[in-house]
Amino acid sequence: MEMFRFGNIEYLWGLIIIPLLTFFFIWSRIARKRALSKFGQENILKELMPFSSKNRPRFKFFILMLALAFFIAGIARPQFGSKLKKVKREGVELIIALDVSNSMMAEDIQPNRLERAKRAISRLVDRLKNDKIGLIIFAGDAYTQLPITSDYNSAKLFLNSVNTQIVPKQGTAIGASINLAIRSFTPNGETNKAIIIITDGENHEDDAVSTAQVAVENGIYVHTVGMGLPQGSPIPVLRGGQTDYLKDNSGNVVVTKLNEQMLEQIAAAGEGIYVRANNAQIGLNALFDEINKMEKEEMESRIYSEYDDQFQYFFAIGLFLLLLEFVILDRKNKYFKNIKLFSTKI
Repeated sequence: MEMFRFGNIEYLWGLIIIPLLTFFFIWSRIARKRALSKFGQENILKELMPFSSKNRPRFKFFILMLALAFFIAGIARPQFGSKLKKVKREGVELIIALDVSNSMMAEDIQPNRLERAKRAISRLVDRLKNDKIGLIIFAGDAYTQLPITSDYNSAKLFLNSVNTQIVPKQGTAIGASINLAIRSFTPNGETNKAIIIITDGENHEDDAVSTAQVAVENGIYVHTVGMGLPQGSPIPVLRGGQTDYLKDNSGNVVVTKLNEQMLEQIAAAGEGIYVRANNAQIGLNALFDEINKMEKEEMESRIYSEYDDQFQYFFAIGLFLLLLEFVILDRKNKYFKNIKLFSTKI
């Protein structure tokens, strides 16, 4: 099936000049006829100007406007396409936002939430092929740990250095991490983009749901992985070389619990998937499988036509018409005056 389009269709607005030039041509011909009528009657003037032609200038103008139309159409890059093809998968861009707040040291997920998340990310990196990955860490604010890259060795190196002491401010600013991730993707990239937030969601500080909606508006999916168990766990801390547990101002042991409802809301707003981690599995690989599946289905549904520029034909026709207009004289040649291609009326 042949398809046609213009690569720069906006240049077709130049065709507006043709009716304007036509208007001025008609006006000039009328003005010329009125000027000639002042010199005498038409039959007398015809005898005095035997080689003049009334229709030759009209025909020359028509050819000139037709040539102009072809030149303008050529500038607009006419293209024909007939080859339908499916786009091959080029990989996804994936940014992982990892919570490094103190609550991620809880040991309800063994050995602790943070360490288990790092191991899962490392295994995920081993599976990447044509994909790009970036790493953001967050607690009370978000920071870029690794800009988006296809250097998987660097990704694992930067991942190993992540701990709860790497950020100056505690908290759980999930919205800030999504905002930073949105700005971190490759500009104008056509690959699928996804953010995976790994957190317990506790002490949630900003409007992450609205931020996830902003990500979707930018063509980015937001997935969440809940680290921790609903019953919660105390947060171990080192005091005097011995392990103790974090306590509040009243001396009670702080128990950190998974805020599953919040993470489900963020994933829903980001048109993504929520996965809850447990001691058997984190679910990161399963989530990546879903991302790959989604991207494969989307890419295979895009059927494109290969278009080839054909402007050279339009320019060739325009040039031919321009040469034709040039060789046709306004007046009849005395050697060919008996050839009746044009009317001889003035």
